[in-house]
Amino acid sequence: MSNFTLNVNARADQGKGASRRLRREGQVPGIVYGASEPQNIALNANELNKALLHDSFFSAPITLTGTGETATVILKDLQRHPSKPVVLHADFQRLDDNTKIKIRVPILFENFEKSAAAKASGKFASEAAVVEVVCLPKDLPEFVSCDLSAIEMGQIAHLSDLTLPAGVEIVALRRGEDHDQGIGYCYAPRGARAGK
Repeated sequence: MSNFTLNVNARADQGKGASRRLRREGQVPGIVYGASEPQNIALNANELNKALLHDSFFSAPITLTGTGETATVILKDLQRHPSKPVVLHADFQRLDDNTKIKIRVPILFENFEKSAAAKASGKFASEAAVVEVVCLPKDLPEFVSCDLSAIEMGQIAHLSDLTLPAGVEIVALRRGEDHDQGIGYCYAPRGARAGK
């Protein structure tokens, strides 16, 4: 599991004017909520943008320091500018070791090249890049994997085909089998000859 640490400052001023002023100063306004009173914070924009380059930042515990307390949080939401590569606001949720959290984690499709379908010129098209899971913070996976080594031509991979670590559940599957959505499928490209 990746470890991220961000240095933040508490902020008292709120509103659009205060947020614009922060952004001009190279800061990103944010909020930390859950487990106790919400706290308004400001983050260094360059430091946040550097962390955002890592896919695991979106599903890993993050340590926030500099506000007088050290908080372990997860990123819940980012508001981005509609036309510029600028983060306008960041929402973080505090983690409680005894409280389960819902979070989206990346899906890693593995071993398709070992399947009979791949050897027969088949292709795999993924339809989902992330899946929402629920777990305790200590069980939070960096990703969940889908083993495609046994997939056949024309077969659909479902949420139930994902390999989950102990203590991790898929939110959709908790609602019943009829929520077992497809996450990708194997197909023969046009012009490919079966058996080749």
